Amino acid sequence: MTLLKIAVQKKGRLSDQSISLLKECGIKISNSDRKLRALSSNFPIEILYLRDDDIPQYVEQGVADLGIVGENEIWEKDKDLIIIKQLGFARCKMALAVAKEEKYDGLGWFNGKRIATSYPVILQKFLTENKIEAVIEEISGSVEIAPGIGLAEAIFDIVSTGSTLIMNGLKEVATVCESQASLIASTTLSAEKKKLLDRLVFRMESVKSAKENKYILLNAPLDKVEDIAKILPGMQSPTILPLQQKGWCSLHSVIKEDDFWDVIEQLKMLGAEGILVVPIEKMIK
Repeated sequence: MTLLKIAVQKKGRLSDQSISLLKECGIKISNSDRKLRALSSNFPIEILYLRDDDIPQYVEQGVADLGIVGENEIWEKDKDLIIIKQLGFARCKMALAVAKEEKYDGLGWFNGKRIATSYPVILQKFLTENKIEAVIEEISGSVEIAPGIGLAEAIFDIVSTGSTLIMNGLKEVATVCESQASLIASTTLSAEKKKLLDRLVFRMESVKSAKENKYILLNAPLDKVEDIAKILPGMQSPTILPLQQKGWCSLHSVIKEDDFWDVIEQLKMLGAEGILVVPIEKMIK
């Protein structure tokens, strides 16, 4: 039987979110202790638990057919692989930071400075694009301590909340790029594995669409249905059902999560009542 081998980070937040996504796609995964490998009992897929910075190489070499990894690792490793889709989680930014007492006056400040980082490829590209000449000090882990011990005057690293920078007496001064988890694939997938990939991507897109939308039910005066339908088009058009009360109907539709509160205010102004908003588990377009 043809199996898709998918590499995910072996531990951490990205690992948890990757496994959660697969489970939301209806894929049952055994071996909950995550030793090295796990098989699904209801989908032809095998999970490989790896270091996140090793995943692009394993996918390029075909050891793993697919991988879920942060874009920062994809850019840094610069391997020959295919980015299938962004997954919308594990978002972070990569930024430059300096000592909080420094009088930073723009990117030109970095000329002639030493910058510590675990991502020299991404940093060098940024420096080159901005015509900055700086020395890159490549280190692995604990980048934030570099200025404090005299290794560098600045750092380039992943920033989430910024609390780690503050704890080490640093301040963020420039965002270089923003990253999120992405699904990547080998360039040498067989026809059979491409079909399995298509099935997996279909499930992922259905889960993503469900998270981005809500199902909405409301009661409305019949003479306002046309106006309400303009702001609640749904997937094609809203479902309209008559109510026992004369002159009223029940309207069912789909609304985007990001538009929710603005639309609700408009609906209230148009006379909508009894508005219910329900999460969508799966959404097939």
